[in-house]
Amino acid sequence: MTELPPNPNSTVVSRRTALKLLGVGTLGGAIGYSRLAKPQPARYDTDRLDLPQYLSQLKSVVVVGAGLAGLASAYELSKRGFKVTLLEKSPNLGGKVAGWPIQVGEETFQMEHGFHGFFPQYYNLKSIVNELAIADNFRSLDFYSLVFKEGYEPEVFRPSHSAFPWNIVDLTISSPNRLRWGINLTKPAHWQVFRAITGFQIPKSYDQLDSITVSDWVAKGFPKGLYDLYFLPFAKSSLNAPDVLSAGELMQFFHFYFFGNPEGLAFNGTKDDMVTSLVMPMVESIKAHGGQIITEATVSAINCDQGLIQSLQYVQGDDPVSDVPFTVPRNDLLTQANPGGNVYYGAGDRVYWAKPEGKEALSLTCSHQGCTVAKQENGQFICPCHGAVYDADGQVIQGPAKRNLAKFAVKPGSSATEVQLVSRTKDKPPAQTLKADYYVLAADVVGMKNLADRLGGDVNPQFVQQVKNLAVADPFAVARFWFDQDFEWPHSNFASLSGYRLTDSITLYHRIQNQFIAWAERTGGSVVELHAYCYKEKEFPTQGDLLATFEQELYEIVPSLATAKLLHRELVNQKNFSGFPPNSYGDRPETETPVANLLFAGDWVKMPFPCGLMERAISSGLLSANAICHQEGLQRRELLTVMPEGILQI
Repeated sequence: MTELPPNPNSTVVSRRTALKLLGVGTLGGAIGYSRLAKPQPARYDTDRLDLPQYLSQLKSVVVVGAGLAGLASAYELSKRGFKVTLLEKSPNLGGKVAGWPIQVGEETFQMEHGFHGFFPQYYNLKSIVNELAIADNFRSLDFYSLVFKEGYEPEVFRPSHSAFPWNIVDLTISSPNRLRWGINLTKPAHWQVFRAITGFQIPKSYDQLDSITVSDWVAKGFPKGLYDLYFLPFAKSSLNAPDVLSAGELMQFFHFYFFGNPEGLAFNGTKDDMVTSLVMPMVESIKAHGGQIITEATVSAINCDQGLIQSLQYVQGDDPVSDVPFTVPRNDLLTQANPGGNVYYGAGDRVYWAKPEGKEALSLTCSHQGCTVAKQENGQFICPCHGAVYDADGQVIQGPAKRNLAKFAVKPGSSATEVQLVSRTKDKPPAQTLKADYYVLAADVVGMKNLADRLGGDVNPQFVQQVKNLAVADPFAVARFWFDQDFEWPHSNFASLSGYRLTDSITLYHRIQNQFIAWAERTGGSVVELHAYCYKEKEFPTQGDLLATFEQELYEIVPSLATAKLLHRELVNQKNFSGFPPNSYGDRPETETPVANLLFAGDWVKMPFPCGLMERAISSGLLSANAICHQEGLQRRELLTVMPEGILQI
């Protein structure tokens, strides 16, 4: 790994000068945390009584969704003696960190949804890692770069040992762009911004800022350099675009990742793919404690009576063989972009095509690796990733795909903007029934909306509507490229990028993960991934558009690769990440629900303490387990977070 050389144009700035630049006096700057003693994590909701750790009589739990939230819930509950059944709709476990094998030439690699960084303030995730004794599955990336296409010098972040205000002082001293932040605390608007970003409180910050988007808030007088350098790239790394992200939610995000965090922004990556490094150790623990995991399980009904969930039905089998209807929205952008008798539903890699007023829809998800096939003028469908060809009826006429495109019957949805699809497969599996003492629903937002449609019986309709009101963020996309040669790269092996039309980060997998390191050593090649966190579908309506733009921007970012031979490419494109739009905080579902034995978990749940991304998912799963343990009189697991509130209150 090559570290950045010192900036010859930088000037020395003293800590006293930096404090003056920020408008923080030395006395005020000392409030809260010592410069010498590293702040310790805050404890959330710790039991003061010494309660039992394990059940004295058998209780059962059904967990729906095997992403990190569901896995964390199942992991904790199985350890405490609960009989856990974990249902996952996909054949792959892990949700947004799932992986699957792909073929590149004669070799097999594990593909995933993009690089995931493990920040040092992921205290609850780290506690599971330590319990499983898998810390060796991770490697430090030592430092983290933020690289701009133009206008600014690269920023570099390293591990820290202090919180606000000293972390800002350190950033001021180390930033080559410090004189371009544009902060002028004599301006009332700038002072209000400074107080907001350093004074986060739940729920006060949401009360004041949840009603406005980040873009609109910034337009009222945010320092331009500060926004360009930090807030824009980091806001997008929340996987929510600034024009649709609540300013209150961004304050929570920044408080967790920087202003309330004494750990710095350098982080770890996994030595192998996420499934090998994290998911499977959790799965093995669940099974070792008697838990059962059922994949390709689609919930068909959730039966509520007398204020409790009484049972749950599911059918097992991949989507094309399930007769459970599911709701998909119309995709007017694709429909308008493909005139001439085309109607499209869904988004990302779950797109469906039908003729106008048609009674049958065709899945456009390629049966080879899951890319979205594109309709051609001759009626055929072609995969932009690996060249599979299907005829107008969805039949395979050219590999590498081996299965035909799935077909679905089209039925009216609950509104004019959506429909319900039902598999046309004739031989459908019978439904299975599960009865348990507790139920945890831990699907992603798209899955939760469909599960809400399955809730039957005496369920409060307002509560169900809360789930249906959950938002989905703009889609994200990942493109991974294999080349026949390596290249020089002066920045971190994972780096955030800013200023490009599509690309938000770059990962050099051949310098991070073992499988790619070994391949690069044998071949002299490289494996590079670009990630777009939240692109606009109007700008990139097809996966062909995404791939073409990613490749073009890659050669801008790494010009030397333009002369290399492109050996292989993979695309991941999904629209299933949790959205946090304005005015969504107040109505966001919490862990505990009006149904006494029904709990929620997921990164979309309203959290009582600051957290983000993977740590938010893990923490929500552990909160659901704690709620169940509390009902059974068991000791709750200790949960940790950063300093819960900012120092300068709004």
